[in-house]
Amino acid sequence: MKFTFLLLCAIFGCAIAMRQQSVAVSGRLVCGNKPASGVKVKLWDEDDGPDPDDVLDEGFTNNDGTFRLEGSERELTNIDPVFKVYHDCDDGILPGQRKVKFRIPNSYISAGGRAQKTFDIGVLNLETIFPKEERDLL
Repeated sequence: MKFTFLLLCAIFGCAIAMRQQSVAVSGRLVCGNKPASGVKVKLWDEDDGPDPDDVLDEGFTNNDGTFRLEGSERELTNIDPVFKVYHDCDDGILPGQRKVKFRIPNSYISAGGRAQKTFDIGVLNLETIFPKEERDLL
């Protein structure tokens, strides 16, 4: 009986320690001098170790290339927000899509379920060849 009580207290303590955190990102994507409309964008919490990465929000850019993503997650430690773009700008006929990711500064992580401020990534020209760019073949 005593062991069960201690186990329940430990589980309850861990649940309380899990902090809800939120983040938001916005911006505009272009391909050369044209808006990059319909481009897939995702907001992730990338985790190290056994905890799997979590998609916080995803969508597509508007006709003018603008987007806004916001999401939240409960974690014991700080979330590690990453903004990812999957696109075919200046890609020719290569298979899959170009994948670019950007880490969002910790100062844009808010406590609670709604982001208190939005990281404005600005205008990104997807013709740029970004360092550590990858290909998404799925």
